[in-house]
Amino acid sequence: MMRALRRLTLLALLAFVGGAAYWYLSPSPTQQAQQQKQGNRGGFRRGGGNPNDTVPVLATAAQVADVPVYFEGVGSAKALNTVTVRSQVDGKIMKIAFTEGQEVAQGAVIAKIDPTLYQAQYDIAVAKKAQDEAQLANAKLDLERYTRLAASNAVQKQQVDTQKALVDQLTAQTQSDQASIESAKATLDYTDVIAPLSGLTGIRQVDEGNIVHATDTTGIVVITQIKPISVLFSLPQQELSDLNKGMQKGPLPVQAMGGDGATVIDTGKLTVINNQVDQTTGTVQLKAEFPNANTQLWPGQFINVRVLIDTLRKVIVVPTSAVQRGPDGTFVYVVKDDNTAAVRPVTVRQQDDRQAVIATGLQADERVITTGFGRLSDGSKVEVASPEEADQLPTDQPQRGGRRGGGAPKGQGQGGGQGQGGRQPAAETAGGAGATPAAAAEAPQPPRRREGEGRRNGGETGNRPGNNTAPPVAGAATPPGAAP
Repeated sequence: MMRALRRLTLLALLAFVGGAAYWYLSPSPTQQAQQQKQGNRGGFRRGGGNPNDTVPVLATAAQVADVPVYFEGVGSAKALNTVTVRSQVDGKIMKIAFTEGQEVAQGAVIAKIDPTLYQAQYDIAVAKKAQDEAQLANAKLDLERYTRLAASNAVQKQQVDTQKALVDQLTAQTQSDQASIESAKATLDYTDVIAPLSGLTGIRQVDEGNIVHATDTTGIVVITQIKPISVLFSLPQQELSDLNKGMQKGPLPVQAMGGDGATVIDTGKLTVINNQVDQTTGTVQLKAEFPNANTQLWPGQFINVRVLIDTLRKVIVVPTSAVQRGPDGTFVYVVKDDNTAAVRPVTVRQQDDRQAVIATGLQADERVITTGFGRLSDGSKVEVASPEEADQLPTDQPQRGGRRGGGAPKGQGQGGGQGQGGRQPAAETAGGAGATPAAAAEAPQPPRRREGEGRRNGGETGNRPGNNTAPPVAGAATPPGAAP
Protein backbone atom coordinates (compact mmCIF):
# COMPACT_ATOMS: atom_id res chain seq x y z
CA MET A 1 0.00 0.00 0.00
CA MET A 2 2.77 2.40 0.93
CA ARG A 3 4.71 1.46 -2.20
CA ALA A 4 1.69 2.27 -4.44
CA LEU A 5 1.24 5.58 -2.65
CA ARG A 6 4.86 6.45 -3.28
CA ARG A 7 4.50 5.64 -6.98
CA LEU A 8 1.42 7.84 -7.27
CA THR A 9 3.21 10.67 -5.50
CA LEU A 10 6.26 10.31 -7.79
CA LEU A 11 4.07 10.31 -10.91
CA ALA A 12 2.23 13.41 -9.72
CA LEU A 13 5.54 15.14 -9.01
CA LEU A 14 6.90 14.27 -12.48
CA ALA A 15 3.70 15.50 -14.11
CA PHE A 16 3.95 18.76 -12.17
CA VAL A 17 7.62 19.26 -13.16
CA GLY A 18 6.87 18.53 -16.81
CA GLY A 19 3.98 20.98 -16.88
CA ALA A 20 6.08 23.66 -15.20
CA ALA A 21 8.89 23.12 -17.69
CA TYR A 22 6.51 23.34 -20.65
CA TRP A 23 4.92 26.45 -19.21
CA TYR A 24 8.33 28.01 -18.53
CA LEU A 25 9.94 27.27 -21.92
CA SER A 26 6.98 27.92 -24.21
CA PRO A 27 7.19 31.29 -26.06
CA SER A 28 4.96 34.11 -24.93
CA PRO A 29 2.24 35.51 -27.23
CA THR A 30 4.40 38.59 -27.84
CA GLN A 31 7.30 36.40 -28.97
CA GLN A 32 5.08 34.36 -31.22
CA ALA A 33 3.70 37.52 -32.87
CA GLN A 34 7.19 38.92 -33.33
CA GLN A 35 8.56 35.69 -34.84
CA GLN A 36 5.58 35.48 -37.18
CA LYS A 37 6.13 39.12 -38.23
CA GLN A 38 9.81 38.48 -38.93
CA GLY A 39 9.00 35.40 -40.94
CA ASN A 40 6.49 37.30 -43.08
CA ARG A 41 8.96 39.99 -44.10
CA GLY A 42 11.95 37.69 -44.63
CA GLY A 43 14.10 39.10 -41.84
CA PHE A 44 17.63 37.80 -41.61
CA ARG A 45 19.03 36.67 -38.27
CA ARG A 46 22.61 35.83 -37.50
CA GLY A 47 21.49 32.65 -35.74
CA GLY A 48 19.67 31.40 -38.81
CA GLY A 49 17.61 32.51 -41.79
CA ASN A 50 17.90 32.45 -45.53
CA PRO A 51 21.37 33.48 -46.71
CA ASN A 52 19.95 34.23 -50.18
CA ASP A 53 17.81 37.13 -48.96
CA THR A 54 18.15 40.47 -50.77
CA VAL A 55 20.72 42.75 -49.13
CA PRO A 56 19.84 46.47 -48.92
CA VAL A 57 22.78 48.67 -49.98
CA LEU A 58 23.65 52.13 -51.20
CA ALA A 59 25.42 52.48 -54.53
CA THR A 60 26.76 55.27 -56.71
CA ALA A 61 28.05 55.43 -60.27
CA ALA A 62 31.75 55.82 -61.01
CA GLN A 63 32.43 59.28 -62.40
CA VAL A 64 34.96 60.78 -64.79
CA ALA A 65 36.58 63.88 -63.34
CA ASP A 66 39.74 65.97 -63.16
CA VAL A 67 41.48 65.28 -59.85
CA PRO A 68 44.14 67.64 -58.45
CA VAL A 69 47.29 66.16 -56.93
CA TYR A 70 48.51 67.87 -53.77
CA PHE A 71 51.58 67.68 -51.57
CA GLU A 72 50.50 68.36 -47.99
CA GLY A 73 52.56 69.70 -45.13
CA VAL A 74 52.39 71.63 -41.87
CA GLY A 75 54.06 74.98 -41.44
CA SER A 76 53.90 78.23 -39.53
CA ALA A 77 52.97 81.69 -40.70
CA LYS A 78 55.64 84.37 -40.58
CA ALA A 79 55.39 88.09 -41.21
CA LEU A 80 56.78 89.02 -44.59
CA ASN A 81 58.78 91.83 -42.91
CA THR A 82 59.27 92.67 -39.25
CA VAL A 83 60.72 95.99 -38.06
CA THR A 84 61.51 97.23 -34.56
CA VAL A 85 61.02 100.99 -34.73
CA ARG A 86 63.71 102.81 -32.73
CA SER A 87 64.50 106.47 -32.16
CA GLN A 88 67.46 107.82 -34.15
CA VAL A 89 67.96 110.82 -31.82
CA ASP A 90 67.95 111.40 -28.08
CA GLY A 91 65.09 113.28 -26.49
CA LYS A 92 61.78 113.25 -24.73
CA ILE A 93 58.75 111.68 -26.38
CA MET A 94 56.15 114.40 -26.81
CA LYS A 95 53.43 112.29 -28.48
CA ILE A 96 52.59 108.69 -29.37
CA ALA A 97 50.62 108.93 -32.62
CA PHE A 98 49.39 105.34 -33.02
CA THR A 99 47.07 102.91 -31.28
CA GLU A 100 48.33 99.49 -30.31
CA GLY A 101 47.24 96.93 -32.87
CA GLN A 102 46.56 99.62 -35.47
CA GLU A 103 47.41 99.07 -39.10
CA VAL A 104 49.69 101.91 -40.19
CA ALA A 105 50.81 102.98 -43.65
CA GLN A 106 54.39 103.46 -44.71
CA GLY A 107 55.59 106.99 -43.86
CA ALA A 108 52.95 107.61 -41.19
CA VAL A 109 54.17 109.42 -38.04
CA ILE A 110 53.91 107.08 -35.07
CA ALA A 111 55.77 109.16 -32.43
CA LYS A 112 57.17 112.69 -31.99
CA ILE A 113 60.31 113.61 -30.03
CA ASP A 114 60.99 117.09 -28.60
CA PRO A 115 62.58 119.00 -31.58
CA THR A 116 63.70 122.19 -29.74
CA LEU A 117 67.42 121.42 -29.60
CA TYR A 118 67.59 120.10 -33.15
CA GLN A 119 65.62 123.02 -34.51
CA ALA A 120 68.22 125.38 -32.99
CA GLN A 121 71.07 123.47 -34.57
CA TYR A 122 69.35 123.70 -37.92
CA ASP A 123 68.89 127.46 -37.59
CA ILE A 124 72.58 127.89 -36.72
CA ALA A 125 73.60 126.00 -39.84
CA VAL A 126 71.33 128.15 -42.00
CA ALA A 127 72.73 131.37 -40.50
CA LYS A 128 76.32 130.25 -40.96
CA LYS A 129 75.71 129.62 -44.62
CA ALA A 130 74.17 133.05 -45.07
CA GLN A 131 77.24 134.65 -43.49
CA ASP A 132 79.63 132.77 -45.73
CA GLU A 133 77.56 133.55 -48.81
CA ALA A 134 77.81 137.29 -48.04
CA GLN A 135 81.60 137.07 -47.77
CA LEU A 136 81.70 135.12 -51.00
CA ALA A 137 79.70 137.77 -52.84
CA ASN A 138 82.08 140.55 -51.66
CA ALA A 139 85.14 138.48 -52.62
CA LYS A 140 83.73 137.96 -56.13
CA LEU A 141 83.28 141.75 -56.55
CA ASP A 142 86.89 142.39 -55.48
CA LEU A 143 88.08 139.75 -57.92
CA GLU A 144 86.31 141.53 -60.79
CA ARG A 145 87.93 144.89 -59.85
CA TYR A 146 91.40 143.39 -59.59
CA THR A 147 90.97 141.66 -62.89
CA ARG A 148 90.17 145.00 -64.69
CA LEU A 149 93.04 146.81 -62.97
CA ALA A 150 95.48 144.05 -63.81
CA ALA A 151 94.64 144.53 -67.49
CA SER A 152 96.07 148.09 -67.29
CA ASN A 153 98.95 147.04 -65.04
CA ALA A 154 97.43 149.06 -62.17
CA VAL A 155 97.80 146.12 -59.73
CA GLN A 156 100.09 143.22 -59.63
CA LYS A 157 98.96 139.90 -61.08
CA GLN A 158 99.77 138.19 -57.78
CA GLN A 159 97.05 140.16 -56.03
CA VAL A 160 94.54 138.96 -58.61
CA ASP A 161 95.53 135.35 -58.00
CA THR A 162 95.23 135.78 -54.24
CA GLN A 163 91.72 137.19 -54.58
CA LYS A 164 90.72 134.33 -56.85
CA ALA A 165 91.89 131.82 -54.23
CA LEU A 166 89.81 133.61 -51.60
CA VAL A 167 86.71 133.33 -53.78
CA ASP A 168 87.30 129.61 -54.19
CA GLN A 169 87.75 129.19 -50.45
CA LEU A 170 84.53 130.98 -49.63
CA THR A 171 82.69 128.93 -52.27
CA ALA A 172 83.82 125.70 -50.62
CA GLN A 173 82.79 127.11 -47.27
CA THR A 174 79.26 127.74 -48.45
CA GLN A 175 79.09 124.20 -49.78
CA SER A 176 80.14 122.91 -46.38
CA ASP A 177 77.49 125.10 -44.79
CA GLN A 178 74.89 123.54 -47.09
CA ALA A 179 75.95 120.06 -45.98
CA SER A 180 75.64 121.12 -42.35
CA ILE A 181 72.16 122.41 -43.06
CA GLU A 182 71.13 119.12 -44.62
CA SER A 183 72.57 117.17 -41.68
CA ALA A 184 70.76 119.39 -39.19
CA LYS A 185 67.56 119.07 -41.22
CA ALA A 186 67.84 115.26 -41.23
CA THR A 187 68.41 115.21 -37.49
CA LEU A 188 65.42 117.50 -37.03
CA ASP A 189 63.29 115.20 -39.18
CA TYR A 190 64.28 112.26 -36.99
CA THR A 191 62.23 113.83 -34.22
CA ASP A 192 59.21 112.56 -36.19
CA VAL A 193 59.41 108.77 -35.88
CA ILE A 194 57.77 107.34 -39.01
CA ALA A 195 56.70 103.83 -40.01
CA PRO A 196 59.30 102.32 -42.38
CA LEU A 197 56.70 99.98 -43.92
CA SER A 198 52.98 99.30 -43.95
CA GLY A 199 51.94 96.79 -41.34
CA LEU A 200 50.38 96.09 -37.99
CA THR A 201 51.69 97.70 -34.82
CA GLY A 202 52.23 95.64 -31.70
CA ILE A 203 52.33 96.67 -28.05
CA ARG A 204 54.24 99.90 -27.53
CA GLN A 205 57.40 99.72 -25.44
CA VAL A 206 57.52 103.34 -24.17
CA ASP A 207 54.97 105.96 -23.17
CA GLU A 208 54.75 109.71 -23.66
CA GLY A 209 57.15 111.70 -21.49
CA ASN A 210 59.92 109.11 -21.46
CA ILE A 211 63.45 109.92 -22.60
CA VAL A 212 64.62 107.76 -25.48
CA HIS A 213 68.10 107.35 -26.91
CA ALA A 214 69.41 106.30 -30.27
CA THR A 215 71.24 103.44 -28.55
CA ASP A 216 68.11 101.89 -27.02
CA THR A 217 67.56 98.26 -28.10
CA THR A 218 63.93 97.85 -27.05
CA GLY A 219 62.60 100.41 -29.51
CA ILE A 220 59.23 102.12 -29.48
CA VAL A 221 57.07 99.48 -31.20
CA VAL A 222 57.37 96.46 -33.50
CA ILE A 223 55.61 96.60 -36.88
CA THR A 224 54.87 93.37 -38.76
CA GLN A 225 53.84 93.21 -42.40
CA ILE A 226 51.03 90.65 -42.70
CA LYS A 227 49.53 91.73 -46.04
CA PRO A 228 51.00 89.79 -47.76
CA ILE A 229 52.27 87.15 -45.34
CA SER A 230 54.58 84.18 -45.77
CA VAL A 231 54.29 80.58 -44.56
CA LEU A 232 57.27 78.30 -43.96
CA PHE A 233 56.66 74.56 -44.20
CA SER A 234 58.52 71.34 -44.97
CA LEU A 235 57.97 68.44 -47.35
CA PRO A 236 59.76 65.08 -47.63
CA GLN A 237 62.85 65.05 -49.81
CA GLN A 238 61.25 62.37 -52.02
CA GLU A 239 58.92 65.07 -53.40
CA LEU A 240 61.74 67.47 -54.23
CA SER A 241 62.12 66.39 -57.86
CA ASP A 242 58.42 66.97 -58.59
CA LEU A 243 58.60 70.36 -56.89
CA ASN A 244 61.58 71.43 -58.99
CA LYS A 245 59.85 70.31 -62.20
CA GLY A 246 56.76 72.25 -61.26
CA MET A 247 58.69 75.40 -60.33
CA GLN A 248 60.36 75.41 -63.74
CA LYS A 249 56.93 76.03 -65.28
CA GLY A 250 56.15 78.86 -62.88
CA PRO A 251 55.16 79.46 -59.25
CA LEU A 252 53.10 76.56 -57.91
CA PRO A 253 49.71 77.35 -56.31
CA VAL A 254 49.58 76.80 -52.55
CA GLN A 255 46.46 76.59 -50.40
CA ALA A 256 46.25 77.35 -46.68
CA MET A 257 43.70 75.04 -45.03
CA GLY A 258 41.42 75.71 -42.09
CA GLY A 259 41.24 73.74 -38.89
CA ASP A 260 38.77 71.25 -40.37
CA GLY A 261 41.28 70.28 -43.06
CA ALA A 262 38.76 70.95 -45.85
CA THR A 263 38.18 74.72 -45.93
CA VAL A 264 40.60 76.79 -48.00
CA ILE A 265 41.18 80.04 -46.12
CA ASP A 266 43.67 81.58 -48.57
CA THR A 267 45.46 80.82 -51.82
CA GLY A 268 48.99 81.92 -52.58
CA LYS A 269 52.07 80.80 -54.48
CA LEU A 270 55.27 78.95 -53.74
CA THR A 271 58.18 81.40 -53.83
CA VAL A 272 61.26 79.63 -52.47
CA ILE A 273 62.58 76.06 -52.22
CA ASN A 274 65.45 75.97 -49.77
CA ASN A 275 68.85 75.22 -51.28
CA GLN A 276 69.59 72.27 -49.00
CA VAL A 277 67.84 69.31 -47.36
CA ASP A 278 67.72 69.02 -43.58
CA GLN A 279 69.70 65.82 -42.98
CA THR A 280 68.25 65.30 -39.51
CA THR A 281 64.65 65.07 -40.76
CA GLY A 282 65.05 64.30 -44.46
CA THR A 283 62.83 67.23 -45.40
CA VAL A 284 63.26 70.37 -47.44
CA GLN A 285 61.94 73.73 -46.31
CA LEU A 286 59.71 75.81 -48.56
CA LYS A 287 58.29 79.31 -48.38
CA ALA A 288 54.94 80.40 -49.76
CA GLU A 289 53.42 83.87 -49.95
CA PHE A 290 49.72 84.61 -49.38
CA PRO A 291 47.80 87.87 -49.95
CA ASN A 292 46.05 87.47 -46.58
CA ALA A 293 43.44 90.04 -47.54
CA ASN A 294 41.11 88.97 -44.71
CA THR A 295 43.95 88.59 -42.16
CA GLN A 296 43.07 84.95 -41.47
CA LEU A 297 46.76 84.08 -41.26
CA TRP A 298 48.69 85.41 -38.28
CA PRO A 299 52.41 85.39 -37.56
CA GLY A 300 53.39 82.34 -35.52
CA GLN A 301 50.20 80.43 -36.37
CA PHE A 302 50.48 76.75 -37.34
CA ILE A 303 48.96 76.17 -40.77
CA ASN A 304 48.15 73.09 -42.86
CA VAL A 305 49.16 73.79 -46.45
CA ARG A 306 49.00 71.85 -49.67
CA VAL A 307 50.84 72.47 -52.92
CA LEU A 308 49.07 71.79 -56.20
CA ILE A 309 51.67 69.79 -58.08
CA ASP A 310 49.59 68.28 -60.90
CA THR A 311 46.05 67.56 -62.13
CA LEU A 312 44.91 64.10 -63.28
CA ARG A 313 42.71 64.65 -66.32
CA LYS A 314 39.55 62.59 -66.96
CA VAL A 315 40.14 59.74 -64.52
CA ILE A 316 37.67 57.34 -62.90
CA VAL A 317 36.74 58.35 -59.36
CA VAL A 318 34.56 56.62 -56.75
CA PRO A 319 33.84 57.39 -53.08
CA THR A 320 36.59 56.18 -50.79
CA SER A 321 34.03 54.16 -48.82
CA ALA A 322 33.50 51.93 -51.86
CA VAL A 323 37.10 50.68 -51.87
CA GLN A 324 37.63 47.54 -49.79
CA ARG A 325 40.86 45.75 -48.96
CA GLY A 326 41.48 42.04 -48.72
CA PRO A 327 44.34 39.55 -48.81
CA ASP A 328 44.60 39.89 -52.60
CA GLY A 329 44.54 43.69 -52.63
CA THR A 330 41.88 46.32 -53.19
CA PHE A 331 38.48 45.58 -54.69
CA VAL A 332 34.99 47.04 -55.02
CA TYR A 333 31.51 45.54 -55.17
CA VAL A 334 29.88 46.31 -58.52
CA VAL A 335 26.09 46.18 -58.94
CA LYS A 336 25.35 44.22 -62.10
CA ASP A 337 22.30 44.64 -64.33
CA ASP A 338 20.54 41.71 -62.62
CA ASN A 339 20.94 43.43 -59.21
CA THR A 340 23.63 41.11 -57.98
CA ALA A 341 26.92 42.12 -56.41
CA ALA A 342 30.17 41.19 -58.12
CA VAL A 343 33.64 41.49 -56.65
CA ARG A 344 35.87 43.56 -58.94
CA PRO A 345 39.62 43.87 -58.22
CA VAL A 346 40.81 47.42 -58.83
CA THR A 347 44.04 49.39 -58.75
CA VAL A 348 43.88 52.61 -56.73
CA ARG A 349 46.12 55.37 -58.05
CA GLN A 350 45.52 57.76 -55.18
CA GLN A 351 42.83 58.45 -52.60
CA ASP A 352 41.89 60.81 -49.80
CA ASP A 353 39.12 60.86 -47.23
CA ARG A 354 36.47 61.60 -49.88
CA GLN A 355 37.29 59.95 -53.18
CA ALA A 356 39.61 57.40 -54.73
CA VAL A 357 41.10 57.46 -58.22
CA ILE A 358 40.80 54.07 -59.92
CA ALA A 359 43.58 53.32 -62.38
CA THR A 360 42.35 49.92 -63.63
CA GLY A 361 39.44 47.57 -63.07
CA LEU A 362 36.46 49.92 -63.37
CA GLN A 363 34.64 51.81 -66.11
CA ALA A 364 32.67 55.01 -65.98
CA ASP A 365 28.99 54.79 -64.94
CA GLU A 366 29.41 51.37 -63.34
CA ARG A 367 27.63 51.30 -60.01
CA VAL A 368 29.71 50.53 -56.94
CA ILE A 369 28.37 49.77 -53.47
CA THR A 370 29.29 52.26 -50.76
CA THR A 371 27.27 51.02 -47.76
CA GLY A 372 25.97 47.65 -46.62
CA PHE A 373 28.98 45.33 -46.82
CA GLY A 374 28.11 43.31 -43.70
CA ARG A 375 26.24 40.52 -45.55
CA LEU A 376 27.68 40.93 -49.04
CA SER A 377 29.52 38.28 -50.97
CA ASP A 378 30.20 37.66 -54.61
CA GLY A 379 26.85 37.01 -56.32
CA SER A 380 24.61 38.28 -53.50
CA LYS A 381 21.25 39.71 -54.50
CA VAL A 382 21.13 43.41 -53.60
CA GLU A 383 18.50 46.11 -53.41
CA VAL A 384 19.82 49.63 -53.94
CA ALA A 385 18.07 51.83 -51.41
CA SER A 386 17.16 55.45 -52.01
CA PRO A 387 19.04 58.23 -50.20
CA GLU A 388 16.01 58.75 -47.94
CA GLU A 389 16.44 55.21 -46.65
CA ALA A 390 20.15 55.60 -45.98
CA ASP A 391 19.66 56.11 -42.25
CA GLN A 392 18.09 52.65 -42.03
CA LEU A 393 21.08 50.90 -43.55
CA PRO A 394 24.00 49.69 -41.42
CA THR A 395 27.01 51.92 -41.05
CA ASP A 396 29.89 49.84 -42.34
CA GLN A 397 33.18 50.12 -40.55
CA PRO A 398 36.48 49.53 -42.39
CA GLN A 399 37.33 45.84 -42.44
CA ARG A 400 40.11 45.14 -40.01
CA GLY A 401 41.96 42.13 -38.80
CA GLY A 402 40.08 40.01 -36.35
CA ARG A 403 36.60 40.70 -37.75
CA ARG A 404 34.88 38.44 -40.22
CA GLY A 405 31.87 38.86 -42.40
CA GLY A 406 31.16 42.34 -41.13
CA GLY A 407 30.39 41.07 -37.60
CA ALA A 408 29.39 43.56 -34.97
CA PRO A 409 32.06 45.10 -32.72
CA LYS A 410 32.33 43.96 -29.18
CA GLY A 411 29.53 45.21 -26.99
CA GLN A 412 27.05 45.95 -29.81
CA GLY A 413 24.84 42.87 -30.26
CA GLN A 414 25.60 40.53 -33.08
CA GLY A 415 22.82 41.81 -35.28
CA GLY A 416 24.53 45.18 -35.62
CA GLY A 417 21.33 46.81 -36.93
CA GLN A 418 21.62 45.06 -40.32
CA GLY A 419 18.29 43.18 -40.41
CA GLN A 420 16.38 43.66 -43.64
CA GLY A 421 13.18 44.66 -41.97
CA GLY A 422 14.57 48.03 -40.85
CA ARG A 423 14.34 49.32 -37.30
CA GLN A 424 12.12 47.38 -34.88
CA PRO A 425 9.55 49.27 -32.81
CA ALA A 426 10.44 49.65 -29.19
CA ALA A 427 7.48 47.52 -28.13
CA GLU A 428 8.90 44.52 -30.00
CA THR A 429 12.36 44.52 -28.48
CA ALA A 430 13.34 41.78 -26.10
CA GLY A 431 16.08 41.40 -23.55
CA GLY A 432 17.49 43.76 -20.95
CA ALA A 433 17.73 47.55 -21.11
CA GLY A 434 20.24 48.96 -23.55
CA ALA A 435 19.71 46.28 -26.24
CA THR A 436 19.30 47.82 -29.68
CA PRO A 437 16.14 47.00 -31.69
CA ALA A 438 18.11 45.32 -34.47
CA ALA A 439 20.08 43.26 -31.99
CA ALA A 440 16.89 42.10 -30.31
CA ALA A 441 15.39 41.14 -33.66
CA GLU A 442 18.38 39.14 -34.86
CA ALA A 443 19.48 37.45 -31.65
CA PRO A 444 17.57 34.28 -30.64
CA GLN A 445 15.00 35.06 -27.97
CA PRO A 446 15.76 33.65 -24.51
CA PRO A 447 13.02 31.64 -22.79
CA ARG A 448 10.55 33.70 -20.77
CA ARG A 449 8.13 33.09 -18.02
CA ARG A 450 4.51 33.69 -18.74
CA GLU A 451 3.08 37.16 -18.95
CA GLY A 452 1.88 37.44 -15.41
CA GLU A 453 5.11 36.37 -13.77
CA GLY A 454 7.21 38.34 -16.29
CA ARG A 455 5.51 41.53 -15.17
CA ARG A 456 6.09 40.73 -11.53
CA ASN A 457 9.81 40.30 -12.17
CA GLY A 458 10.24 43.45 -14.24
CA GLY A 459 10.24 41.69 -17.62
CA GLU A 460 13.85 40.53 -17.24
CA THR A 461 13.50 37.17 -15.56
CA GLY A 462 13.98 35.38 -18.87
CA ASN A 463 17.47 36.74 -19.52
CA ARG A 464 20.30 34.42 -18.66
CA PRO A 465 24.04 35.04 -18.97
CA GLY A 466 25.48 33.84 -22.24
CA ASN A 467 22.12 33.66 -24.05
CA ASN A 468 22.06 37.21 -25.46
CA THR A 469 24.12 36.42 -28.56
CA ALA A 470 23.56 34.01 -31.41
CA PRO A 471 26.01 31.33 -32.53
CA PRO A 472 27.76 31.94 -35.84
CA VAL A 473 26.11 30.59 -38.96
CA ALA A 474 27.80 27.50 -40.26
CA GLY A 475 29.15 28.07 -43.74
CA ALA A 476 28.20 31.75 -43.82
CA ALA A 477 29.76 33.64 -46.73
CA THR A 478 32.70 35.81 -45.87
CA PRO A 479 33.45 38.95 -47.96
CA PRO A 480 36.70 38.74 -49.89
CA GLY A 481 38.13 41.64 -47.90
CA ALA A 482 37.59 40.13 -44.49
CA ALA A 483 40.65 39.26 -42.46
CA PRO A 484 40.96 35.72 -41.13
